[in-house]
Amino acid sequence: MKTKYFDLIDQTFDFPQEEFTLNNNELNFHGIDLKALIEQYGAPLKFTYLPKISENINRAKSWFANAIAKHNYNGNYNYCYCTKSSHFKHVLDEALKNNIHIETSSAFDIDIVENLKAQGKITDDTFVVSNGFKRDRYIKNIARLINNGHKNCVVIIDNYEEISLLDKEIDQTYNIGIRIASEEEPKFEFYTSRLGIGYKNIVPFYNTEIKDNPKVTLQMLHFFINTGIRDTAYYWNELLKCMKVYVSLKKECPTLDSLNIGGGFPIKNSLAFEYDYQYMVDEIINQIKQTCDEAGVDVPNIFTEFGSFTVGEAGGAIYEVLYQKKQNDREKWNMINSSFITTMPDTWAINKRFVMLPITGWDKEYERVLLGGLTCDSDDYYNSEQHMNAIYLPKYSQEKPLYIGFFNTGAYQETIGGFGGLQHCLIPTPKHILIDRNEAGEIITSVFAEQQTSEQLLSILGYDYGINQDLESITNEANIASTIVQ
Repeated sequence: MKTKYFDLIDQTFDFPQEEFTLNNNELNFHGIDLKALIEQYGAPLKFTYLPKISENINRAKSWFANAIAKHNYNGNYNYCYCTKSSHFKHVLDEALKNNIHIETSSAFDIDIVENLKAQGKITDDTFVVSNGFKRDRYIKNIARLINNGHKNCVVIIDNYEEISLLDKEIDQTYNIGIRIASEEEPKFEFYTSRLGIGYKNIVPFYNTEIKDNPKVTLQMLHFFINTGIRDTAYYWNELLKCMKVYVSLKKECPTLDSLNIGGGFPIKNSLAFEYDYQYMVDEIINQIKQTCDEAGVDVPNIFTEFGSFTVGEAGGAIYEVLYQKKQNDREKWNMINSSFITTMPDTWAINKRFVMLPITGWDKEYERVLLGGLTCDSDDYYNSEQHMNAIYLPKYSQEKPLYIGFFNTGAYQETIGGFGGLQHCLIPTPKHILIDRNEAGEIITSVFAEQQTSEQLLSILGYDYGINQDLESITNEANIASTIVQ
């Protein structure tokens, strides 16, 4: 009878998979011995596997290169990384090894761009696509970048006022794009994105505000779908509407030569994940070319903004099951030594699912469990009701530690969780390590950040000022009081 955890996975999914394999009944990730990682660094533990970033960038480049060749598409492809997905230096350093471009979304992003440019990681040939709603600091930072000679900055206009604000700060000609305010999926609470300018208003906006402005060159139309690039009637319908705007705008504006199909590729969130990336790219390129050919206009250069796809599958989190609580006849709570709310906030905020697998115990019998975090918050859990599929793990025993891993957590979780800052119930941010490979393919690890200490948290809370003096004063007062009582 097949009752082991391995049997459950083997009969449910295709296993092993490219990134997940077993060695002596313990899980490996991209050939990394995760149990050895735990023995060296402990748990809880966050990690970033840097080579996966470059791998995904080059996968996407190859899909677009194949589609462009297949359809005789007379335009270039430019891969942009959305810094908002993960601003960390090690992520940008790895991504920029692959001749890519940058998409920014806030004022401080420009400071990062300038820092990378000073180090030679970004050059004047690097496109900086500045997206988002812009006000004073963001406008000034974009202007500084352009005034200092970065000609390949494309400012994506989000509202009618931004051009006048930019004109006041930029002392030379500059390039812009216009973001389309796409219609949201029917299940959304509102009909149209709060970002961008409506479909019907874009051509009139160009004619009244841009056409006769000698400082401004319209280069790009920006199309973003919040749900990402998916094979749905909704996505294809929005792309078709976008192309109608592009054709109309191109006929009015000869300098328009680029289309930004923002909205990223999905990433793996279960062992059953299936997505035909090459098919989607083929069909996008084909539909853009067909529309342009029928209208008699040149096809645009293609820009994509991939954030989660770039960095998501590089990240992971490892926890130890500390204890099992049996709350009733049916529910068993495996308590982890960290918090889901603080380390993977998307599991709590938007019920996001990640690949979850045990690292040890694959040769043990399995049981159905709920996973609970350390905070006192009732929402600090990860279970079947909240995340669709039942959770089965090797049976817990106090004699042998059970470690579990969550994978493909590399996008947004640190920034949303407030990396290095206050955490709910003062649960510390786990140790974070970087994993790379040398030229010989050997694994290299290093500590990016140690686990937060109480001193760091107390300092943020304002308790560090004169804390030693206060403690000494309290001790002296207690001694005096004791003497008086005696």
